[in-house]
Amino acid sequence: MDEKSQIQALDRTVPILPMQEGRIERRSHDYYRHGTTTLFAALDIATGNVTGALKTRHRHEEFLAFLKQIEKTYRHVRDDDGDPVELHLVMDNYAAHKHKNVRAWLEENPRFKVHFTPTHASWMNLVEVFFSIVERQAIRRGVFKSVQDLNAKIRAFLDGWNDRCHPFVWTKTAEEILSKANRPTTSNPRH
Repeated sequence: MDEKSQIQALDRTVPILPMQEGRIERRSHDYYRHGTTTLFAALDIATGNVTGALKTRHRHEEFLAFLKQIEKTYRHVRDDDGDPVELHLVMDNYAAHKHKNVRAWLEENPRFKVHFTPTHASWMNLVEVFFSIVERQAIRRGVFKSVQDLNAKIRAFLDGWNDRCHPFVWTKTAEEILSKANRPTTSNPRH
């Protein structure tokens, strides 16, 4: 799980000119900025289903509300013995994820197991792949007259995604991933 913050609702000052034979789509370089939104998303890697929420900000309060949404979504999921399943949350080291109120809530909800990715290794969190897909398929080439318009487009994308979702699968072994995560950050060890 993670949040994609500062998603801008951009509207072009001049309409986009469509592709024509021998010409690419053309758009003006200037735009109107109508505000921003934040997408909170939790990816169930076993199914590919995404639980999402759109918020105006990305503080610990919004993060805690999203955790409660996840708890409500998975409240009735049980294992073969009828016990609630553990929910493993993979996330980065953002301050809101470690806020005292968040830590207190997680202590009260022991079925949530938190795993923090190493610093500068957000690529290890598969929800980042999902964010890349949302950016490419729903946001990048969009024209949005308002934040509400942007939010509606993202919600429609989430609904469509969940209708056709599939499991996310790593293409490398755990050893290959961990060796990449533990590599030196520069080519010169004296830095």
